[in-house]
Amino acid sequence: MVILKKTADYIALNIISYIVVSLFAIFTVAPFLILIMNSFTSEHYILNHGFSLLPKELSVDAYSMIFAYPEKMLRAYGVTIFITLVGTVISLFLSSMAAYVMFRKEIKYRNTLAFFIFFTTLFNGGLAPYYIIVSNTLHLQDNLLVLLLVPMFSAMNILILRNFIKGSIPDSLIESAKIDGAGDFRIFIQMVLPLSKAALASIGLFTALGYWNDWWTPMMFMQNDKLFPLQYVLYQILSSANMASSMVNYVSRLDMPKETLKLAMTVVSAGPIVFLYPFVQKYFVKGVTIGAVKG
Repeated sequence: MVILKKTADYIALNIISYIVVSLFAIFTVAPFLILIMNSFTSEHYILNHGFSLLPKELSVDAYSMIFAYPEKMLRAYGVTIFITLVGTVISLFLSSMAAYVMFRKEIKYRNTLAFFIFFTTLFNGGLAPYYIIVSNTLHLQDNLLVLLLVPMFSAMNILILRNFIKGSIPDSLIESAKIDGAGDFRIFIQMVLPLSKAALASIGLFTALGYWNDWWTPMMFMQNDKLFPLQYVLYQILSSANMASSMVNYVSRLDMPKETLKLAMTVVSAGPIVFLYPFVQKYFVKGVTIGAVKG
């Protein structure tokens, strides 16, 4: 085994690289630390001294306001976690299946199908027809299915998955599987999906973020407070705080937090989904770069 001697240039390059990466890491992490620390700060301190990395007056008033009704928050967390997990899995399965259909060259109208899917990214019918179809035609108001179905499909995700399959799975592999007697569905389940883990992990992360951060769909179609997801519950809390603060002349006269409430809401809403990223990090870069290649 040949051992290469580390030259001075190699060592200097490593030192510079570590310094640059460490600085980028500090600049990236610092805003999150400021966010978390100031969410535990008193409203009076922020109004008088602004945001700081090490605040002097600690307070949990913002979190007390958010978790004033813990059963409501726990139920909202449960609804959000359920629709995020179930919706992401179903969305990935159906989107990858559509991408595989458009990948197969023997499909007669695959290019026409791809055009119709891409066309939806350029034009849509507008908000009024969309609301009428979901509420009056499909009758999905106050139904948990509306939270699952509305964000489920993305035309760009389907096209990216098609390009990924086209660039990473050779036709000869599909043909050899068909010669061995495998059907289309078996090829899709046992070959296409395992070989598309990188793209599925990347697309799955964006899909999960879409489900987790969705507050507009329940605002449009939900009236049953037992089915409200987390983001919409937080939106209601913030709206109530803003309305209460507008009823007085000076915000400083309010006994409840306002600025710290926004920070605490960010921590409560973003914290759990942040832990999803480490599980898909190793697939993320590969999935985005390969899926974005034209072909």
